[in-house]
Amino acid sequence: MPSRPNALPAGKWRRRSADRPDEILDAALDVFIEQGFDAARMEDIGARAGISKAGIYLYFDGKVALLKALIRREVAPVTERAAVLAEAGRADPEAALRQIVRTILGVMLQPRVFAIPRLMFAISNRFPEIAEYYRTEVIAHGMGALRGLIDAGIAKGVFRPVDPDLALRSIIGPMMFTAIWHHVLNGEPDTDPGGTAQKLIDVILNGLRRSTP
Repeated sequence: MPSRPNALPAGKWRRRSADRPDEILDAALDVFIEQGFDAARMEDIGARAGISKAGIYLYFDGKVALLKALIRREVAPVTERAAVLAEAGRADPEAALRQIVRTILGVMLQPRVFAIPRLMFAISNRFPEIAEYYRTEVIAHGMGALRGLIDAGIAKGVFRPVDPDLALRSIIGPMMFTAIWHHVLNGEPDTDPGGTAQKLIDVILNGLRRSTP
């Protein structure tokens, strides 16, 4: 039976179909950034992705599902990478902690990545399931890995005995503020994220008190 004149080759169609979820997510993030989560419409996302509103629902059942998928695609891998570095770096906790801070801060300073937690913060009071998803898929996973690294550092005598949870806040807080300063408060651009990460971790590890001779 002859093929239809306008039919796409099967291989090309399969590649396009496989790419569709990422194309939709890219479009959703564009629209969320431009319009905000509440004002964004599924038809606008579809138009940006070159697909009908009904076509989006073949892959995602609404805006909440789109935002969860963006968290899973863009943010969760960062904490997974941190967890791998933490597990592999227990023999040298300080070096591992430095690498983790460089990795996380470098990603947080990317505008399209930080746009996702920024969206989550803005709507978390109205969509608690998003906040819970972010907490379990991103925060809890990353904090568990970092807590294990801090515990290992304390056990080896590299770090002094401290409350691991407070230590975690002391590490995460400066990185979060740096990202907020950069993306939200329009502070002076950071031209050397790696250098900033090293300075942050030096302050965290050494504190503000001058050493006594």
